[in-house]
Amino acid sequence: MITHFERGQRGSATAEFAVLIPAVCLVLAVCLSGLQLATRQLQIHDAAALAARSAGRGADPSAVIGELAPGASVHTSRRGNLVCVHVEMPGTPVARLFGFRTVDAESCALTGGG
Repeated sequence: MITHFERGQRGSATAEFAVLIPAVCLVLAVCLSGLQLATRQLQIHDAAALAARSAGRGADPSAVIGELAPGASVHTSRRGNLVCVHVEMPGTPVARLFGFRTVDAESCALTGGG
């Protein structure tokens, strides 16, 4: 026998689940985007270090960046006996919503390295 209280609670679990799903999806999207942004930051940091070493040896740093971080922009500058490479890449789409438009990294190496 179903009481009046039990009859009023029918379908409440489904309604709660329907309200909860978008919130869980949003949190999951933000977490995954943060992980993707951190991965992209590590990727361009490594690319900048390798490009700086390559530029220190007299090679073109854009070739290294093109392989390791496609779509990134490269700026090279000299500071005394150092060559510095600044790499900038667009942020992830969800990260841009939170103000992270780009991620960047800079690395320097001695010129004339062998």
